[in-house]
Amino acid sequence: EVSQKFGFVVLDNRNIFFDVLVYPQKFKKAIHNDKVLVKVDKWPNNENKSPIGSITHVLGQAGENNTEIHAIMAEYGLPFKFSKKVEAAAALIPVVISKEEINKRRDFRKEVTFTIDPQDAKDFDDALSVKKLKNGHFQVGIHIADVSHYVKPDSLLEKEAFERATSVYLVDRTIPMLPEKLSNGLCSLLPKEEKLTFSAVFEINDQGKVFDKWFGKTVIYSDRRFAYEDAQRIIEGNVGDYQKEILLLNDLAGKIRDQRFANGAVNFESEEVKFKLDEKGKPLEVIPKERKEAHKMIEEFMLLANREVATFIFDKGKEKQQERSLPFVFRVHNHPDPEKFDNFSKFASRFGYQFPTQGGISKNLNKLFADIQGKPEQNILESIAIRSMAKARYSTDPIGHFGLSFEHYTHFTSPIRRYPDLMAHRLLWDYLEGKNHQEKELMEQKCIHASEKEKRAAEAERASIKFKQVEFMSEMLGQTFDGIVSGITDWGLFVEISTTKCEGMIRIADIEYDQFQYDEKQYRIVGRRTGRIVSLGDKIHVKVLKTDIDRRTIDLLCVKK
Repeated sequence: EVSQKFGFVVLDNRNIFFDVLVYPQKFKKAIHNDKVLVKVDKWPNNENKSPIGSITHVLGQAGENNTEIHAIMAEYGLPFKFSKKVEAAAALIPVVISKEEINKRRDFRKEVTFTIDPQDAKDFDDALSVKKLKNGHFQVGIHIADVSHYVKPDSLLEKEAFERATSVYLVDRTIPMLPEKLSNGLCSLLPKEEKLTFSAVFEINDQGKVFDKWFGKTVIYSDRRFAYEDAQRIIEGNVGDYQKEILLLNDLAGKIRDQRFANGAVNFESEEVKFKLDEKGKPLEVIPKERKEAHKMIEEFMLLANREVATFIFDKGKEKQQERSLPFVFRVHNHPDPEKFDNFSKFASRFGYQFPTQGGISKNLNKLFADIQGKPEQNILESIAIRSMAKARYSTDPIGHFGLSFEHYTHFTSPIRRYPDLMAHRLLWDYLEGKNHQEKELMEQKCIHASEKEKRAAEAERASIKFKQVEFMSEMLGQTFDGIVSGITDWGLFVEISTTKCEGMIRIADIEYDQFQYDEKQYRIVGRRTGRIVSLGDKIHVKVLKTDIDRRTIDLLCVKK
């Protein structure tokens, strides 16, 4: 906010209740209503005086797409670009694969191989190959970009990849872990190009049972790049390239998935949204993301590779008669906290669903998820079930993965966008070559770092979605919608609008027909005069009152139909 002699920076953080005074010589060309980063230079002893600061970065006019996305990137400490040194290091990597390198590897170039990815994907981490063996079984190759061939330990690219730890997917852009030459070029398994890969190759029968497995460095040639939609059309009966192979892989994936659920895996299917944006980034439409058979097919083979790599490493440690497993990067997921699930059970009962917390939690969850499929309460019940769970993380301790019901699990299949996968590649290769690792403590520190970066990336992604939801709903002021109460605090009701999946808040003080009291134990508010009860999960009719892009909030008003 600029006045004649000075300006104030009004901070976005709701927990900071002061503004920062900035004199014109410290504006850095910022103008009124620009969104900026400010550094506090000094704070006068007089507590009534504002801190004095200087503007370090001008993000642009508040409310504009680039400005708001850059603000989210700054808020979560995400990098805006790669340094010139990192870009230069990537530029120096040779593009041509030498014959000497190819001769060191198992050659899959003549096997039918293809990638299946989102329509707008630019980095292709994984490809599948398949062929029938003489014994009637099938050889399925899961080929993963060999990033470790290009990104060497202690190199500048390695340090940058470690620091970023993950690619971040905001609504209108990707902040990649690796420079574009690697992520979209050298490492990406582009069609009609020879590529270096690290593969997990399985012999599988027609019931999805694994009979043999092999891990090692390979070279492939992808015959075709499919979008999920292309593969889905073939699965649904349309004619297309490699129809026989896709239908076979889909059938095998279905059998493997059935085994996984029979073993106690939880069928998480939380609903996510994406946006149709115009050329300026303005949201035109909110679209629920669809997960069809093509998505599930790829997911199943990635899960298989991740599980089998982790199991191989764990078993190799036992062969060496070690007291502990070989140092490795596992993806782990603790069992749920009983108290949280007891609370979730009570919440589910409000919708008329029985959710026993005794016996098999995963079996009971799967039954509940099947029962709520397509119902208005599906999204909120799935969200709260997931929030009741422990969060998956990286660790050197192989404690298993509750959600997937795997004794051992790792991340091996996305080294272009996840640093732990790159670690897993290096470790697996070293163990295949007979080398040992004693750096478990250092590895654990890297796991903690990657888990923290992953959490921050997820928060930034959610913030960018929330920004677009607020921007989308700002065009609907005064309109009324059906919604579901998704959260309750002592000052307000959070309501998820059913058609757009956008969440807003009704201030309890703004509910005109009664004075409500918050009942924390029962997840509800109770009207003092009428006795009316509003609980979590209740259907409610709301009007869009106000939107605030700076704070990423939607204010709603409770209205009667």
